[in-house]
Amino acid sequence: MTVRPTSETLHERVRAFALGSLRGAPPEPFDDLALTLARFQADHVPALGRLVRARGVDLASARDASVIPALPCDVFRLARIAAHAADEDTLVFRTSGTSQGRETRGEHPFRTTATYELVALLWGERMLWPDRRDLGVLVLAPPAREVSDSSLGFMLDRFAHALGGPASYHVRDGALDLDGLARAAAEARAAGRGVLVLGASFAFVHLIDGAGARDLSLPPGSRIMQTGGFKGRSREVEPTELRRAIAGIFGTSEAHVVGEYGMTELSSQLYEGTLAAALGERAAARHGVYVAPPWMRVTAVDPATLAPLPRGETGLLRFVDLANVDSSVAIQTSDLGRVTDEGVELFGRAPGATPRGCSLAIDEVLARGSS
Repeated sequence: MTVRPTSETLHERVRAFALGSLRGAPPEPFDDLALTLARFQADHVPALGRLVRARGVDLASARDASVIPALPCDVFRLARIAAHAADEDTLVFRTSGTSQGRETRGEHPFRTTATYELVALLWGERMLWPDRRDLGVLVLAPPAREVSDSSLGFMLDRFAHALGGPASYHVRDGALDLDGLARAAAEARAAGRGVLVLGASFAFVHLIDGAGARDLSLPPGSRIMQTGGFKGRSREVEPTELRRAIAGIFGTSEAHVVGEYGMTELSSQLYEGTLAAALGERAAARHGVYVAPPWMRVTAVDPATLAPLPRGETGLLRFVDLANVDSSVAIQTSDLGRVTDEGVELFGRAPGATPRGCSLAIDEVLARGSS
């Protein structure tokens, strides 16, 4: 029996929530919608149904999204996490290769990408281009058609299409096209058109290492989005040092270098608020503080018990992402962080093995087989 009619209705409700929340008037309470999604997913995603039963959670009577069992990210590489059948997949995003090999990549299937696209563009515009839509785009990544299972590639492609200026991609055959990037920067300067540069942190590291005497300075109004960690295969780069170098090579202020946090298992993203704050938006003006959209709730939990921690205490980050309609609305990561009134501070991955609470949750999902 297809879940499409129910899924479509839920997608419509989430899109309405996202649009309304940015105007300060969401059409329904966050917790009500999150619990409706969790009930739908518990009924149609076997792994989630097992987790809910193992925890003894009564979703039917629940009133607060904090009781929804959060699915550990690791489960996305161990089981199919989707309410719909595989033949209904429109797109499947996959995690990048891990130290255990590319065959262990997690998968996040999508029946439709309409909600993903809407929320990515809504929050991207608010945090990266609230002041203008005529920016050119320089992407330090391959085009989406060459990395069709990359959620980051998909998002960057949608940003490039949404903005009015020319877009160019500057990774070819696994290497940065530095000469092409220099030409694109020169064209932007000649046209006086501001540019949005998009890329992963270590693409910028390789850019800085290899730029040489090339002039990559950009016109006023340009800004840069960097994403991903700072530990590469070759070396580790300190975030402050990298941000300063990026601003220097492109000729922008450091406030215009914005960090993004996202993952394959989520449909929404968080951003540093420095650019938005500089342009008059209400956002944290400090680097290292990430702002979640109103359709996402972030909490820190105890690594051993997964119990919520008081605001300001450091623990593992737990996300409730309403845009995860057909997978798992609640996601448990192994990323350390804390949540304050300013936003979310990230402290990297938890050291060592998967934390005990996440390990127990994985066991609860998988040890019961198909029961």
